[in-house]
Amino acid sequence: MATAESIVRADEPLNLTFSEAELEAHRDHITSFIEAQVDAAGVDTVVLGLSGGIDSTLVSHLAVEALGRDAVHGLVMPSEVNRADNMSDAERVANDLLGIEYDVIEINPLVDAFLDAYPDAEGDQLAVGNLRVRCRAVLNYLVGNHEQALVLGTGNRSEALVGYYTKYGDGAVDCHPIAPLYKQQVRQLAKHIGVPDDLAEKTASAEMWAGQTDADEMGMDYDTLDSILALHIDGGVPAAGTADQLGVPLDVVETVREMYESSAHKRAMPPGPDPLY
Repeated sequence: MATAESIVRADEPLNLTFSEAELEAHRDHITSFIEAQVDAAGVDTVVLGLSGGIDSTLVSHLAVEALGRDAVHGLVMPSEVNRADNMSDAERVANDLLGIEYDVIEINPLVDAFLDAYPDAEGDQLAVGNLRVRCRAVLNYLVGNHEQALVLGTGNRSEALVGYYTKYGDGAVDCHPIAPLYKQQVRQLAKHIGVPDDLAEKTASAEMWAGQTDADEMGMDYDTLDSILALHIDGGVPAAGTADQLGVPLDVVETVREMYESSAHKRAMPPGPDPLY
């Protein structure tokens, strides 16, 4: 994990922001997508986890725009490693900003039950962190199945391309409404639709363990990651040219390439052998 002093920041990050017309087009595109997914599933409501972060905040706002507040059910699922202000922000989004139904469900008892069943994993920071995320996915689907609701994901383009999510955890959903948006664009669209700046600009953290931030774990800030993804991964600009244009070391671009390639399994169905006949 990187320290604050070692986090890479591009000298010349790309400006990936949208024009006002493009923001409205994306707003309409995503709300139409949510409506279409709900219609195709033959349901009337959606459920999603609320973390207090910008991704779930944006998705919940757009879901309310698409379906109305009565059709959106939020789940706030704190654990012992979650910062109190993040959980407070999650409830603020549900209660004060949107007025949607929500439940607060503590996941510590679930995590403890798994570790009681398999105590060898106790103290394994990554394994237990992923367990917390997967417990939330199970609860999303418990509520979703019970209420005959679609489970909305909150994953964005930046996270998907480098595999920065938990397989069968926050990646286990029925659809990802903001999947086309880089993190920089998530923040911009959120502000455009009226999300307060303090929520739109807050430090991103998956909170898989205490004190975690996305930038610390990935070793770079999102503006830098977004820029490398847009140029090198999505845009096909060679690694050396990307590094030169952004003002980052070549090995940082190569690290993002490795993250992209090594996480391909997360973006595909589980493999099986080809049929013999």
